[in-house]
Amino acid sequence: MTFDQIKTFLWVARLGGFRKAADRLNLSQPAVSTRIANLEQELRVSLFERGPGELVLTKHGTLLLSYAEQILFVKEEIQQRVANPSEAEGLFRVGASETIAQAWLPDFLTAFSEQYPRVSVDLTVDISLNLRTELLERKLDLALLMGPVSEFTVENVALPHFDLHWYRSATNTETDLSRIPVISYSSKTRPYRELMSELSRRIGPKLRLYSSASLSASLKMIAAGIAVGPYPRAIANDFLKAGQIVEFDAGFQPRPLSFTASYISEPRSFLVENSAEIARDVAEAWTKTHPM
Repeated sequence: MTFDQIKTFLWVARLGGFRKAADRLNLSQPAVSTRIANLEQELRVSLFERGPGELVLTKHGTLLLSYAEQILFVKEEIQQRVANPSEAEGLFRVGASETIAQAWLPDFLTAFSEQYPRVSVDLTVDISLNLRTELLERKLDLALLMGPVSEFTVENVALPHFDLHWYRSATNTETDLSRIPVISYSSKTRPYRELMSELSRRIGPKLRLYSSASLSASLKMIAAGIAVGPYPRAIANDFLKAGQIVEFDAGFQPRPLSFTASYISEPRSFLVENSAEIARDVAEAWTKTHPM
């Protein structure tokens, strides 16, 4: 029995299939199947009930799963407590919302790379809804998103929030929200839904609300005088300094954007846990030196 066999068994059990485990471990599906077959042969028991759909653990597989989780945790703890973290290897999959990507994500990646120089990073930038789905499907190790993620399997580390401020073009002084379109985040996000609800109540049928998943595109539209909208000051700062947009009072301020560093808590990973702490420390340091 080898550690690789135990680790492979753990991910097949957690993800419910050989293909998903193969993708997670960067192995071929036959290699995963061979490891499981050899493990079952050595233990002389069946670990999974084969059939249509996801694999189901047998009673022997369920018992082994508890031991496998302990073994993986002990290995992670040894690497964290005893070994040099700079020697850690592997692939770290992180997803981030565009707000964070345009704010402190570069600082986070720098800090992470300094601590784990031999770990490769696979970066995804997307809306929080998609990041949440990929996290729950275990396609991401860490998600920096509008949170928290309300699932019992997910650990959420609170990150600094972003206040929202209203912006208009420096050349188009129109701020009557019944006359000029309002642009916001993607229609699949909480900020869009909340803004739609509030503006519908305040303005009614004259409301024209645009949506875009691209913050840079949205701010360019505001700078061009096409629309107005509420965005984080830190994200709008370059446009403000260039004199392309200005703040204005729309009569109300939307709720701040709340973010978390979220990850699946089991099986436990010190690298993932530590990366969430790095994200929190970097975000807090960044917030102290940037306008909010």
